[in-house]
This record gives sequence, structure tokens and C-alpha cells, in this order.
Amino acid sequence: MPAHAEPASVPSTRKGRATRDRIVAAAAELMYRRGAAATSTPAVRDAAGVSSSQIYHYFGDKDDLTTAVISYQADAVMAAQSAALDDVESLGTLERWRDLLVDVARRQGGMGGCPLGSLASELADDHPRARTALSAGFARWLDAIRRALTRLVDNRILSNDTDVDRYALALLAAVQGGLLLAQAQRNTDALEAGLDTVLDAVRSRATDRPPQAA
Repeated sequence: MPAHAEPASVPSTRKGRATRDRIVAAAAELMYRRGAAATSTPAVRDAAGVSSSQIYHYFGDKDDLTTAVISYQADAVMAAQSAALDDVESLGTLERWRDLLVDVARRQGGMGGCPLGSLASELADDHPRARTALSAGFARWLDAIRRALTRLVDNRILSNDTDVDRYALALLAAVQGGLLLAQAQRNTDALEAGLDTVLDAVRSRATDRPPQAA
């Protein structure tokens, strides 16, 4: 793709949007399996069933396409996470979100990791546009966790002085670190340990926790 090209605008027609979406989906799948650097324009062209000129028409350069892939993956992550996090109204439903994450990783045998985390590992240091898009994607995820914890405070399940920002960040860090280690170790031990440690700290802020022994 031409270097430093201007990002293309979103197509105005339904057919154009469908073509662009197909290109992004194909590129996302290839980048998830191969990495961004190893994903070539011809590979995306063949996987999407489009011409090279169509890719150039919808995307100014590879950075433009990669940024679109990051947004696509962020949308996919939030589609998978939002329902469970939006349902958090108790410590039990927060634990069900934890179980969902662990169950998905376990079914995959630890393979794949997080699509956003994998792109961050590859792109964050040397690709400013990608780093900005990745930061925005993680911010959406963090905000969803924060909102879930805030509801627990609002519902008087957690004490008013609970640091929801810090716990939300710790939970997201536990997810990312746990998924990375699951990918390397092919088990969910680290993911479970990280999440459970933070959740134990969250439970310690419960308003109905038993009194500490003297």
C-alpha cells in the first residue's frame, strides 16, 4: 500500500460498507493468526475475495487497515464482554463474568490470547496510530469493568470508599496477563490466579463482610 496515504472515508453505500467490512474481517482473522507484520495485502485480497484496487480504495495504507482491524477487534471484545458486565448487580454476577473469561480460555486450550493484547504486543512500540487505537479499545473495556464495579457501590454491595478505578484496572491487567500466560502455558492457571486475587480484594470491600477476628 502507498506509504503515508490519507485514511479513506467510510463508504456511503451499503454495498461499499459490506465490501469494506469484508476486507476488515479478513484482515483481522489473518492478523490474529499470523500477526500484523506477516499479513500482506495480497493475502488480505485473496481472503476477502476482492481486488487490490478495492483495498486501496477503502484504505489509504496498511496503517489505515490495521487501525480498522483494531477497532473491529475492540468491537468484538466488547460484544463478548458487554452483556456479562452489564449484568453485574452483585458479587455473584461479577464472579460469573470471571467464569466466562476462564471458560472461553479453557475451551481454547489457552491458544490465541486476547486479540487486542496480541496486537498491542506487536504494534504498540513502533506504530503510533495503532497504539492510539489500542489504547482506545482497552479504555472501552476498562470503562465497562469500572461501570460494573460502580453499580456494586451504588447498590451498597461494596463500600462507598471502594477505589473502583484501581480495581477495574487491576482486573483488566489480570485478564491481559492471564491470557498471555495461558497462551504460553496452555492452561488457565495464571488467568484464574490473577482474577481470583483481585476479586478477593474486591470482596474485602463488601459492606456485609464478616468482622475480622481479634
